[in-house]
Amino acid sequence: MKILVTGGNGQLGRSLHKISNDYPQYDFLFTDMPEADITDKACITDLVRQHGIGLIINCAAYTAVDKAESEPELAERINVLGPMTLAEVAAEHEIRLIHISTDYVFGGESCHPLHENTATAPTGVYGRTKLAGEKAVQRAECKAAIIRTAWLYSEFGNNFVKTMLRLGTERDSLNVVYDQLGTPTYATDLARAILVIAEQMQNPTTQRCEIYHYSNDGAISWYDFTQTIFEAAGITIPVHAIESALYPTPAQRPAYSVLAKDKIKAAGATVPYWKTSLLECLAILGALKK
Repeated sequence: MKILVTGGNGQLGRSLHKISNDYPQYDFLFTDMPEADITDKACITDLVRQHGIGLIINCAAYTAVDKAESEPELAERINVLGPMTLAEVAAEHEIRLIHISTDYVFGGESCHPLHENTATAPTGVYGRTKLAGEKAVQRAECKAAIIRTAWLYSEFGNNFVKTMLRLGTERDSLNVVYDQLGTPTYATDLARAILVIAEQMQNPTTQRCEIYHYSNDGAISWYDFTQTIFEAAGITIPVHAIESALYPTPAQRPAYSVLAKDKIKAAGATVPYWKTSLLECLAILGALKK
């Protein structure tokens, strides 16, 4: 099967590319702007027709959470019009779509792991546009899967892990919030889970549109995550735990966004413990202490 991956230059797209040789049953076409504008229906239609695409994996998104508050039109274009366009093309050509969403569709007021049917309540532009993108996919007549994830990091691009490694060599100390709880997601693990769902979707008995949650296992705060990164990398600067109120941002972050992974585990996806995957990523980055 030929798979079109949009947002191929991002963390998740590059992680899919990294493991693509492990899946010889698939022929991947990795694309990004400007050759694959997910808001341009004619562009996506041409790619689907020319390459005989059977599945689209949409990794493209507007993910600048704080900047979205001042760029709502751009966030809406990419996060709503984009998936809506892909879903329309998928429906018209009777192909499948996997769309990646986020824990930000939840308000963060729960104290229990969030299931796929937990009520959504986004608090900012980013979360609202991602939820609207989900609904656009659900309204389409294509066979689709929506996978919500959280706290994504990898050896590629900019992310929390790489930022902390850099700041750990530039600063004398750091303040990190302790009252936001979630679970990191190593993009390589998510990429493999996506391809498990891709296999599941070939079963003609699967539902038209399914929602899944995927992050690594466990639950920690950003403070815990930073401490573990520094310990593994041999960085010794002090890290101070602070309340979110002392670190105001334009967009409100969910206070609790631990995702329940029972459904995607039942589908056959492997969900490693967060620290195991962190150490794997740090090893690839050459950041583990000697």
